Amino acid sequence: MVKIKEAYKELFIFVAGTTPQIITETIYALSQKKPPIYPHEIFIITTLIGKNIIKTSLIDNGILKEMYSELGIPEIRITEESFVIPKDKYNNEIDDIRNEQENELIGNIITSLIREKAKDPSVRLHCSIAGGRKTMSFYLGAALQLFGRPQDRLYHVLVTPKFESNPEFFYKPKKNRVIEGKGPDGRPITLNTDDAVIDLAELPFIRLSGKISFQKEDFRELVLEGQRTIDTAIVQPELIINLSERYIKIGSNIINMLPYLIVFYNIFLKQKLNHCQHPERNYCEQCTDCFVTIKSGLTSRQYVEEMALDHSIVYKNSPMRTEEFIRKWKDGMSVELIRQNISKINKSINEHLEDEALKPLCKISCMKRYGESLYGIRVEKAKIKIEGR
Repeated sequence: MVKIKEAYKELFIFVAGTTPQIITETIYALSQKKPPIYPHEIFIITTLIGKNIIKTSLIDNGILKEMYSELGIPEIRITEESFVIPKDKYNNEIDDIRNEQENELIGNIITSLIREKAKDPSVRLHCSIAGGRKTMSFYLGAALQLFGRPQDRLYHVLVTPKFESNPEFFYKPKKNRVIEGKGPDGRPITLNTDDAVIDLAELPFIRLSGKISFQKEDFRELVLEGQRTIDTAIVQPELIINLSERYIKIGSNIINMLPYLIVFYNIFLKQKLNHCQHPERNYCEQCTDCFVTIKSGLTSRQYVEEMALDHSIVYKNSPMRTEEFIRKWKDGMSVELIRQNISKINKSINEHLEDEALKPLCKISCMKRYGESLYGIRVEKAKIKIEGR
């Protein structure tokens, strides 16, 4: 038996229907690579009908064991645990994929399997989309895009046409065998297995794992979640505030704002960055948990002290102005002044920012909740840069 130098634990994952040959052909093709790749575990995503055909053809008839022995591949058995089959509402394994509901079931179970197996960094996934219905192949490829890592691979097995789906051909044996086949006209012909070519096409795919923090479980919801994140990343430019140079830049737009308003606006940016309630999330999306009230938050001594630090940078040549600011608002800023400043800031952004889609993200938003108003900025935290401190 060939000794394997282990770097990764190799998981072979197949979508399969009524052509079990794609399993043996893929295992064969990977065993012929240099260095060879042998499976440590095998998972077959299929239906009840597909499972029965695979068991009869590969296990009961001894094809898989024969291939292992002939080619020197370490034997990995296909057991009940190897089969991944969606179940209907009565907990019965489905026979086929015929309608929208069954398509969703297979999509969710494929996504769940790939997500779970990809959590282990010591594992490498080898996913074959050659078998099963087209939707199964799509879901497997899509799931790998969502959760695949740099080491994971996606394949399609290609076989010489006259051997393709031949019920007597499962892999290319070491010694030539004569089997029966059909010609282009459908007439019976004799085939020599020495003429067979099995190619494994490795398919490139975009890897989103680690770049998007997925929270959802359902495949459809995962796609929507990923799309929202991508849209956010593309649509929102950087929001840069430079305290020492006294400017705010949103994308290519310079926002002209009075220095004391820059100080006030920066408090909301720092609130987003320093008081995020969900630091484990890469993206804010619709989250507003960092928003604060005027009375219990913005009028407090704490916020005045924070503003005083920025005030001293913005008015670096006028320390007396900062001292006056601290004296005037030593017990907290007035509600009326805060509201006036918010109004002036939003007016300035409205006047200088041309993109209508960006305005509600960059302005100071007001949201009513539980009888009081909360204030904050909706722009993504990853897009905020505070400079000149």
